[in-house]
Amino acid sequence: MPAVLSTLRNRLLSRRALIYASSSLLVGTGATVYYLNSGPSFPPSTKESRRPPPPWTPPSRFDNIQNLKTSSQQEPFDLLIVGGGATGAGAALDAASRGLRVALVERDDFAAGTSSKSTKLVHGGVRYLQKAIMELDREQWALVKEALKERKVFLHTAPYLSHMLPIMLPVYNVIQLPYYFAGCKMYDILAGSENMSSSYMMSKSKALETFPMLKQEGLVGAVVYYDGQHNDSRMNTALIMSAVKHNAVVANYTEVLSFYKSNEKLSGARVRDELTGEEFVVHARSIINATGPFSDALLHLSSQASTDPTCPKPASSAATPASKHKNIVAPSSGIHITLPNYYAPKTMGLLDPATSDGRVIFFLPWQGGVIAGTTDAPAPLEKDPVAPEEEIRWVLEEVRHYLSPDIKVRRGDVLSAWSGLRPLVRDPKSIEASGTAGLVRSHMIYVDPQGMLTIAGGKWTTYRAMAEEGIDRAVHEFKLRFKSITENVRLIGSEHWGRNMFIGLIQRYGLDAEVAKHLSESYGDRAWTVCDLAEQYDETDDGGWPLHGKRLSDLYPYIEAEVRYAVKHEYAVKATDVLARRTRLTFLNAQAALDALPRVVDIMAFHLGWDLSRKKQEIRSTVKFLESMGLKREVVEAQYKERNLRRIRSSIYTGFGFFNSGAKYDVYLPTVPPVYSRAKFDRSELVALRTAFEVFASDVFPGVASSHVESTHIPSPTMLKQSSKLLPISQVLQVIRQVPGYQEMLASDLDKDLKYVIEEAGFKGRKEVGFEEFVEICGDLKEISFAPALVAADPGRKQRKAIPVEKSGGGV
Repeated sequence: MPAVLSTLRNRLLSRRALIYASSSLLVGTGATVYYLNSGPSFPPSTKESRRPPPPWTPPSRFDNIQNLKTSSQQEPFDLLIVGGGATGAGAALDAASRGLRVALVERDDFAAGTSSKSTKLVHGGVRYLQKAIMELDREQWALVKEALKERKVFLHTAPYLSHMLPIMLPVYNVIQLPYYFAGCKMYDILAGSENMSSSYMMSKSKALETFPMLKQEGLVGAVVYYDGQHNDSRMNTALIMSAVKHNAVVANYTEVLSFYKSNEKLSGARVRDELTGEEFVVHARSIINATGPFSDALLHLSSQASTDPTCPKPASSAATPASKHKNIVAPSSGIHITLPNYYAPKTMGLLDPATSDGRVIFFLPWQGGVIAGTTDAPAPLEKDPVAPEEEIRWVLEEVRHYLSPDIKVRRGDVLSAWSGLRPLVRDPKSIEASGTAGLVRSHMIYVDPQGMLTIAGGKWTTYRAMAEEGIDRAVHEFKLRFKSITENVRLIGSEHWGRNMFIGLIQRYGLDAEVAKHLSESYGDRAWTVCDLAEQYDETDDGGWPLHGKRLSDLYPYIEAEVRYAVKHEYAVKATDVLARRTRLTFLNAQAALDALPRVVDIMAFHLGWDLSRKKQEIRSTVKFLESMGLKREVVEAQYKERNLRRIRSSIYTGFGFFNSGAKYDVYLPTVPPVYSRAKFDRSELVALRTAFEVFASDVFPGVASSHVESTHIPSPTMLKQSSKLLPISQVLQVIRQVPGYQEMLASDLDKDLKYVIEEAGFKGRKEVGFEEFVEICGDLKEISFAPALVAADPGRKQRKAIPVEKSGGGV
């Protein structure tokens, strides 16, 4: 026994055993340290975030226009950037932070196009990584690696506008579980030190606990990985204002009309202020085209540049030189819809990597709602594209496949729907190639024969890298100076911001907690300035809470002070600028934006000096924009027919001081009940539907002709309650057409809609339905059809207005 113990002691204390033990201890210690320091890095909390930052007021739009006019051939701008989206704004900040003299003009509002209609993700691209590995594509690999690096920079430079978001991949095939997990781990490894947090696997029960809306049948488990999410148009605005703070001169609603060149290189452009109609020339040493999907239009203008420094307009189209440019942009649309927040948890997204037609769908919580959408479908080039109804339904169908069957995915729950154009670009060297050959998968920088530098393609995540590369190229081409520093330039609002800053806003201004958190996460340390513009009010007239922050909509935390701030500090000059891009109300709920529109117009009119005619024009143009966001024209007309007149009349009284001249300009105006409703029927409709059902289901009313149902033949309450007759599905449309008020709704061929509704409700294969099932079918048909006015059963009762439930309004 002593010999055995001696041998064991010698082996345990041998040099090899000590080396193994020491190595294991070091590895374990290193792994523990790595784990404890892994995950996202948060900005340090300091006392600075408890108080407002030093005040700063940007130059007005009028001052910027005057500064543009002061340029000359002797003192030109170093750069004239055309386009105020993510690429243009990023390029302006990059160049201005280098010390260059920069001008930027945008035909519409900043972020009016693609940059406000993205998927709101800051990501490397899991699907691109899959393609890179499966196809051994080095270009895709490099694209993902660059995007992952920029993702970390993105979250660092604008921490209040971006955050980490876990995204779940539900797995319904046990073979796919290790495949998805390995892919997500590869994603983590590729990110390296820029990784946000490690991906992990979830059991079936844990997945259902985290995402209770998920379909349980067949679920094996889930894989969760991390990406970033941001507020895209607010990010774009922060870039613009940061560039202004670095002395860039910017102007929205300023369109380029023509170019002039000297020594065969572009040297300036004639622009028009769309608000005043005034035209003038901006001189610059170099010009950058950052107009995204509209890049070809500017390239055509470049090829038609004159040599006259005044850039005169051609007397006629025949006098315009023929363009030699061949289009390089292939627009691709991505549609998105917004759903109520009960469709997904607040802190977990979902990715469907294999839809029915191979496209990818994201299902993400965002700004208090849930957005779902897909990308990459060929589309024509237009300013405000509309999401096709077929695409909306397709997204809903794909979403329904992943959600629990007890959740009814309704077309009526679509609060907003929009389509954005992504500028896929073709290499000019492969311009003759057909199909998708020659399309650049990342971004492209191209210098045309006239010297204009075009930056196109890419995505939001890589905006900074694109801008840096583009300005580096411009510095080289046009012999300018300085290196990029934007990797460390924190955007406006970031310096004195902390995650707990919203508590200071509550304590100082008496804000509602939801409003304070929203302001902190939308404006950073500039939220203090927003709150300074918030008027004190008492909703209950008894000294109640909150003290500041009157909401534009009861459903969302946007307040009236944000309208004032947008006008004074962020160059908002139209109602759409405020509703769609300075706030995100239009993207979250188009109906709520419609309700808030008159109030927004009143506030802007006070600050911008609009008369009644301009207010009418503003409402008309904004309503037209809202139609591109999913609202139906019939709905708008129904809601504004009576309400708009009352609002305008009140505006006249308060705006011109005819009556109550001492009242404040932003006195609260009551609104009429909203047009949208989540209730499908009222009592009179149910009675009419029951009457029609009973006549066609069985001959329970002798003497009543089945060709038409009169309102006088109403079944008794007992018959309504006890009837259990069945109606053939083939006669559903015939029955509905007999109900007064439904004839116009069903004037078109709804056979396709009926088939869709029957399948969605789970009645496929059924030949007959009962009354409750019949009512459900009628309600679903109303969700996808505009319902006209229905005559009430009581002749003395006021006729009820139509309830269009193309969209339900999210409980409005």
